[in-house]
Amino acid sequence: MSSVLYVCARPERSAADAEHRSFARDLGIRDLDRIDLLHASLETVEWEQYDGFVIGGSPFNVTDADKSETQQAVEHDLERIAARALDDHATALFTCYGIGVVTRMLGGTVTMRHPERVQAARIRITDEGADDPLFGPGAPEMSVFTAHKESAASTPPGAVLLATNDACPVQAYRVGSRLYATQFHPEASPQDFADRMAVYRASGYFDPREYAVTERMVLSAAVDGADLLSRFPGLLAD
Repeated sequence: MSSVLYVCARPERSAADAEHRSFARDLGIRDLDRIDLLHASLETVEWEQYDGFVIGGSPFNVTDADKSETQQAVEHDLERIAARALDDHATALFTCYGIGVVTRMLGGTVTMRHPERVQAARIRITDEGADDPLFGPGAPEMSVFTAHKESAASTPPGAVLLATNDACPVQAYRVGSRLYATQFHPEASPQDFADRMAVYRASGYFDPREYAVTERMVLSAAVDGADLLSRFPGLLAD
């Protein structure tokens, strides 16, 4: 098996398949192993044998009221992966929805005060981020795709802020040396994100009446997330 497991939390099969392909491409792992937590628990794979985990996004929100049993099970399994990274047994990268799960697990607050629409956002790397092995080799600023309704209200206890911007102050953080969380989507190319827009057209991430304009903006954007993901395999636990 590959040493990295892609963890899916998306109910929409087409979006899940596309996200898997995106991560595989940017990680440089052709046969990237996969588990869909909507259909299987961690216990269905030998998950503790993996050195690395990349967790994709989801239309779920940590702040959702009246969560289904499925969503609760998904969040429980994501917390188990985060705990393994906190114990230095693996390296994990949580994206978008996942940063909310990790923030809550750490005792932080998840809020809906800093939403970002579908866009290519500029984020700034902090001084701590400049010294980080994943974020540090890149430029002082990055352009990344965002689309979310909730976010961390502030850096949770024990975490080091790695990236920020004015619209959403917590764009990325690290806990310990092996647990990473990003609010943005590092795996999405412009075409990937445009395709994802079609799936989530009525989900509240952008005004569907402005679909064509938003799609053109996405397709014309230049983003840097692939460079970040290409460095991830080099951080795997020994």
